[in-house]
Amino acid sequence: MAFGTKTNERPGTRARARYVRMSAYKARQVLDIIRGKEIGDAQAVLEFVERDAAIVISKLLSSAVANAEKNDGIDPDDLFVSACYADEGPTLKRWRPRARGRATRIRKRTCHVTIIVSRLSEVELERRRQREAASPTARTTRRAGRAAAESRRARVAKSRQQRRAEEHLHEHEGEEAPVEEAAVDEAGVDESAVADEATADVEPVDEAPVADEAPAAEGEGLEAEPAPDDDEEEES
Repeated sequence: MAFGTKTNERPGTRARARYVRMSAYKARQVLDIIRGKEIGDAQAVLEFVERDAAIVISKLLSSAVANAEKNDGIDPDDLFVSACYADEGPTLKRWRPRARGRATRIRKRTCHVTIIVSRLSEVELERRRQREAASPTARTTRRAGRAAAESRRARVAKSRQQRRAEEHLHEHEGEEAPVEEAAVDEAGVDESAVADEATADVEPVDEAPVADEAPAAEGEGLEAEPAPDDDEEEES
């Protein structure tokens, strides 16, 4: 009894993420939305899906497209999601204490997500060309979406390169000894440097001995003799 093509034998370029820390049920809800869609439409859907699984699946889809472009030489505009599925992974078992000495088991699920992209058939490509010829807006929208995705990837690569350069610089940068900052006045002049220059220019001079205090001037500090009376002069 034939059951069709096996999952691991499906043609196309694939990418797989293993041991993703979420349940396979949550991943399948997002995978069901993008199955069978073209790459541009699938990426647009994943960008606005309000589920955490969409973040992992979006990265995985970009990886599958890159594998098809680099390894198989297929134009990304000609790809579509031919298959996507999530298999259950090992479950991590944890325990939570409860009342009366009991415990409750916590199951932390994991899953393995696989996305397969394939090239559209010639019939589908011809139909798309006809649609684009009738409505140029569709082609412009598709190209704009691809340009935005490429720009986003370029920004991410540039930021990673800068971060690696900074880390490399910090690793090879030795610790500098702390330097005491000299006192600087409000005008921005180094007071310590100015003081050093002033002391260097002035030659040391021997200090002259301090002379004793000069004697008081003649007549200063002496009591004046009283003038003789006129009567005494006459008697004499």
